[in-house]
Amino acid sequence: MLQKTISIVLADDHCIFREGLKAVLQPVKHIKILGDAKNGTELIAIVKELQPDVVITDIMMPETDGIEATIQLCRDVPGVRILVLSMFGQESLVVDMLDAGAIGYLLKNATREELVAAIETIERGKPYFCKEISDRLTRLVSRNQPSIYKPVAAIQLSEREKEIMRLICQELSSKEIGHRFGISKRTVEGHRVRIMDKIGAKSIAGIITYAVTRGIYVIENGG
Repeated sequence: MLQKTISIVLADDHCIFREGLKAVLQPVKHIKILGDAKNGTELIAIVKELQPDVVITDIMMPETDGIEATIQLCRDVPGVRILVLSMFGQESLVVDMLDAGAIGYLLKNATREELVAAIETIERGKPYFCKEISDRLTRLVSRNQPSIYKPVAAIQLSEREKEIMRLICQELSSKEIGHRFGISKRTVEGHRVRIMDKIGAKSIAGIITYAVTRGIYVIENGG
């Protein structure tokens, strides 16, 4: 079976890093680089025009940073997957990018093998975090900080809702989840809508973000 081609747009304010990243990814036959941007404003315009499967972005960029660009892209380009590739691993930045809609986070010391694995994973709609970021998220959850996710009001989720969230994070469709529980696809979709309403999420990425940062879904190291 032929492997699906994954289209990519890159964003980083350092030209040398962008060129190096393209050189790293171009030999990978099933990855196609559509374009690159030097800031978040360019990134938004390019992604809206080219509609890639995956965006790889830095956080600290001029004009529009990676956080604001991610918010706008998740709102305006449904289905795009955002992978953060940054030298910064501070917990606040990780949470801000997840809250914005990113579902993957790597540090810039990642290998090509891990970068490709991350691209393949998030293209399927599943979260991917390198070990260091996964460990930091685990520490955040263990400290039970109320600022991990917004809104901060107490949210009551049933065990069924939590299990559905876990299955969504595992990329199961509404039909597959319904089969798992012996309920209809429509009933699962009703649960999903109520979950999103409860946690204030606007997309599946929001559900994944909430589940990860609250410890409902535990990510294995490396994806």
